[in-house]
Amino acid sequence: MTLPQLYLVVLIGCVTVLVSIAAIRATHRLGLPALLVFLAVGMVLGEDGVGIPFEDFELAQVLGTFALALILIEGGLSTRWRAISGQLAPASMLATFGVGVSVTVTALGAHYLLGFEWQTALVMGAVLASTDAAAVFSELRGVGLPKRLSGTLEAESGFNDAPAVILVLAFSAAEGLPNTFELVGLLVWELAAGSVIGLVVGFGGAWLLRRLALPVSGLYPLAVFSLGMAAFAAAGTLHASGFIAAYLAALVLGNSHLPHRAATQSFASGLGWVAQLGMFVMLGLLASPDNLIHMLLPALLLGAVLTFVARPVSVWLCLIPFRFSGKEKALLSWAGLRGAVPIVLATIPRSEHLPGAQSLWDLVFILVVVFTLFQSPTLPWVAKRLGLARAGVVQEVDIETAPLDAVDGEVLTITVPKGSGLAGIRIFELRLPEGSAIAGVVRVDRLFVPAKADRLRSGDQLIVVTTPKLREATEQRLTALARAGRLARWLGETGRD
Repeated sequence: MTLPQLYLVVLIGCVTVLVSIAAIRATHRLGLPALLVFLAVGMVLGEDGVGIPFEDFELAQVLGTFALALILIEGGLSTRWRAISGQLAPASMLATFGVGVSVTVTALGAHYLLGFEWQTALVMGAVLASTDAAAVFSELRGVGLPKRLSGTLEAESGFNDAPAVILVLAFSAAEGLPNTFELVGLLVWELAAGSVIGLVVGFGGAWLLRRLALPVSGLYPLAVFSLGMAAFAAAGTLHASGFIAAYLAALVLGNSHLPHRAATQSFASGLGWVAQLGMFVMLGLLASPDNLIHMLLPALLLGAVLTFVARPVSVWLCLIPFRFSGKEKALLSWAGLRGAVPIVLATIPRSEHLPGAQSLWDLVFILVVVFTLFQSPTLPWVAKRLGLARAGVVQEVDIETAPLDAVDGEVLTITVPKGSGLAGIRIFELRLPEGSAIAGVVRVDRLFVPAKADRLRSGDQLIVVTTPKLREATEQRLTALARAGRLARWLGETGRD
């Protein structure tokens, strides 16, 4: 590559990034994931648009796998252990047995309804079995679900990539389908070994970083991400699951109260966005609109099987041992969002030259796009219709302010919806735990610092500053007041979920 060519490539890349970022705001208002913007940009830049040629599925598989590892590390770093610790059992069941059920049901649909050979049908089922971590992490945190549901979905999306990848690789092998005992042994080894490697790297890395006095704070985020990628690479080298290793290492590191945690999370968020943008644009470059049009009807049919049969069946079967209500199971079924993961996994059979792999990739691509357009915008509406969305639920706000970072501070917001017990309460009656404070109130379009005697109104947004140790008690106090008003303690309301 010559220097003028390098300038041109960098210019096209920067313009692509800026256009994509500008378009994200519009899609966010519509409740659509950013992946649709990035995929569209990639298709515009492709051979049928600007004319950039790219048909290397093997390179796409390698780069996509690397990007997925970065996204899982970002997800692990931003996931609160308290949010998922009580839901590990149902999430693990969904990520293992649930994946198997979804693969089976989807493969049956692909074979009997669309006429795919059994090997291709099983590969297709495995490709579509995993929910997408990036889509789940970005969508759920703005819906206001109870912690039980959001924790289950976040943990499931972090765990289920690994079994799906193992199944896709096993079913795509040129020597044919493995027998059941080989497949079960492979799954157990890769998941167990990957988990052990991830936990060892996570706890070992946290122990080391607490004792290192790095000269520049910006080195801590690099060190944390390097540890996550080291877990991914070490597991892959030992033929274990790199995805589960990377996610667990990041989960441990993100909950270890390391120095400069806010800066690390900010760095992780930015790097996660870069990974998403690059991966989706690359996948868009691979797509050919002419091929996609021919696969529209098969994609709609198989997508209906996946969304309305495979996912609900897997959810209801896996959650039999757990006390989830029918409404909760319905929402968990609807929230099985697909995203980049199936499209990346569909490059594996294509690079392995599996018969029918090109049709499989085209079908998966159009299925993900269509059902993302269908599911993501309706998720808040479904949650509200089922009575599971909470307008007054406490949500975390990303912060980078130095004084708060120095005390490991956190910023929370809570909205006072109509009919909330918080409406009419004076500021001094909140009686938050000592160490938590009301930093401000947003009323209509005005931000102000309230006096102790000021009353809260419906529609107000409270900005609360607290610390990790006081966060849970602060959330419970605000939730109790929202439910029962100023007499919450007298009425025995604790605010627990």
